[in-house]
Amino acid sequence: MKATAIAPSNIAFIKYWGKKDEDLKIPENGSISMNLSNLLTTTTVEFDPKYEKDLITVNSKSNDQEESRIIKHLDFIRKKANIFLKAKVVSNNNFPDGTGLSSSASGFAALTLAATKATGLNLSEKELSILARQGSGSACRSIPDGFVEWVGEGAKSLYPPGYWNIVDVVAIISQEKKETSSTDGQKFASTSPFFQTRLNNINEKILRLKKALEVKNFTEFGRIIENEALELHAIMLTSTPSLIYWQPETIKLMKLVKKWKSEGLEVFFTVNTGQDIHLIIEEKNTKELVKKLKDIKEVKKIIINRPSVGARLTEKHLF
Repeated sequence: MKATAIAPSNIAFIKYWGKKDEDLKIPENGSISMNLSNLLTTTTVEFDPKYEKDLITVNSKSNDQEESRIIKHLDFIRKKANIFLKAKVVSNNNFPDGTGLSSSASGFAALTLAATKATGLNLSEKELSILARQGSGSACRSIPDGFVEWVGEGAKSLYPPGYWNIVDVVAIISQEKKETSSTDGQKFASTSPFFQTRLNNINEKILRLKKALEVKNFTEFGRIIENEALELHAIMLTSTPSLIYWQPETIKLMKLVKKWKSEGLEVFFTVNTGQDIHLIIEEKNTKELVKKLKDIKEVKKIIINRPSVGARLTEKHLF
């Protein structure tokens, strides 16, 4: 009873912040994202009578807080499959975790697919998405392919990976883990005086983004996602307690993006709950952007992502 899954992280263009239901991880608002080809988690799960307790290894180490979240999710799957066996879980990311690159999204998507297959459950994509959400909200978006929308319980694909030749270039400025996790940070969302205003306007913004995506209007698309990232962080900055995820290097890159735009290179930024920045650009301009980033000493690593398929099984087990 062993299975291995690979799942991508995703970048949310319209982001969710705040939950209607904390336990079920039902978001206050819908979101739209793109799965990323080179930010991946691989997870192997084996249920076997030889295990007296659940054995969890993430990125070659143990983490009590992470272990408890994973075991809670395994318990949920065990109950669904009506089995009582303990499991061994080995999970590896090919990118830094805890820096705002949505490692929990890829992690719980991979865990959900691997664990359900290992128990013999054969769930539909919709059922997998709903189940992954209960491990980590944004994990539901890493189950379907390509460009994805999440509303309510689960997520669905809007367009396949090959729909649009846009690229997400991740500029890693630091691998330092953030002080406040996204899970904890979202609990403070409603304390911002601007949070309700955001909710009042979010559906109209989603419609505008979906239209820009439909007609492949990159300029309009980019303006919306950049504004959305700044709005999200405005909510964080004005919550109680305030959440400051950016570092000076983050702001430097934001300013450079505006400068490059004024010089004719159409590139837009978006930032999750962390310091590392996602730069969205059309495929044809990727080389020029990467060349500029390589000249910036604060950029420690560059990861180029194209739209990706969602979670999938592999025969290459980690143990």
